[in-house]
Amino acid sequence: MTPHFSAKIKAFTRSALVLFVSICLASSSLFAADAAKIFKQNCAVCHRLDGVKLTGPGLAGIAGRAPGGDWLFKWVKNNTALIKSGDAYATKIFAENGAQMTVFDGVLSDDDIKAVVEYIKNPPVEKAAAPAANANASAEAAPEKDNTSNLYLILGVVVVLLLIIAMVLRGVKYNLLNVVAQKNNEGEVIDRGWWGETKYWLINHKRALAIFIIIFVLWISKLGWDSAMNIGVYTGYHPEQPIKFSHKIHAGDNGINCQYCHSSVEKSRHAGIPSVNICMNCHKGIEKGPNTGTTEIAKIYEAIGWNPETQKYDKQPKGLRWVKVHNLQDFVFFSHQQHVKVGKLDCSNCHGDVKTMTTAQQVQPLTMGWCIDCHRKTEVAGLKDNPYHEDLHKKLAEKYKGQKLTVEKIGGTECAKCHY
Repeated sequence: MTPHFSAKIKAFTRSALVLFVSICLASSSLFAADAAKIFKQNCAVCHRLDGVKLTGPGLAGIAGRAPGGDWLFKWVKNNTALIKSGDAYATKIFAENGAQMTVFDGVLSDDDIKAVVEYIKNPPVEKAAAPAANANASAEAAPEKDNTSNLYLILGVVVVLLLIIAMVLRGVKYNLLNVVAQKNNEGEVIDRGWWGETKYWLINHKRALAIFIIIFVLWISKLGWDSAMNIGVYTGYHPEQPIKFSHKIHAGDNGINCQYCHSSVEKSRHAGIPSVNICMNCHKGIEKGPNTGTTEIAKIYEAIGWNPETQKYDKQPKGLRWVKVHNLQDFVFFSHQQHVKVGKLDCSNCHGDVKTMTTAQQVQPLTMGWCIDCHRKTEVAGLKDNPYHEDLHKKLAEKYKGQKLTVEKIGGTECAKCHY
């Protein structure tokens, strides 16, 4: 083995060791961030990391309080089944809190639960909050840290590691070729370099190159098609609103019907944006919210000119400008009345489980394909109970005897129904 080759091996070993340690450190940080994210998404609604009870008990010291073995895994995955089995500690927890926990079977894996338990044992140290700029400043949660940079770091390290391996192996190759050449009394093997070897391979593998070019062009075409199909699709759109109105508190916790605020949904194309007067029906008396205190409700008072001290509308109203979340193109006709009143569709079909949301966000793509697919699967709901459609229902029932009477079968996929 030549001295030059030995030096390359030593350099490669040192580089590989440094890169391996870097990957381990980056991965550890990423997994810790994942545990925090899992906790915030699934646990933080009902539990605090300290000993203070929220909806459920505080989680400080939970690993020491709970029975050993796999009890915690069973409880988190399906506490209902554990309570029904007669487990003494599960029954005790249920009796103390008066409510069963969400079932996470199929949602969280054993590794997820284990990561969250470790996260609870070693919670992050909270930094002291900076003083508010003014008394009316809104207390907002710190934005969740983006883990994308960690992933890019790991990918970058892996790419560099592969390049180093390729360079070392290339050096090994030419060292071995020269050893063989010297043994056979042949001349030194010339290193063409990376670009020279690439050109040599391309010239001698034209068929493989042609196949590669065809596959590459098809792949680029597919990416272009997918990008074009996603133009104007805003799934996940979650704009900032002038007031952080919580649908979870109003429609979920308090059970307020959607139609109370969106009163035109059953008699108009549009669901309607509630006026501030609707808010004041309740918030004349309710001046403090469970999450934001008086901060957000004060914005309602400012918008309508209400003075909570004098209990009169003696201030200059400023109005509100809500940001529309669900936007259809101008060339599309859509009627909430037809879908909600006649079709008897629940709001969640298009708007998602609003009862679990804070400010509204778009959860469905609202594309033409998505609408047509729904029309092909959804049975007509309002014909039987509506005398106006009684004759039509009889004719359609005879025509499609033995088949599901879907929206498609009453013309629900004809172009002119939605485009005019």
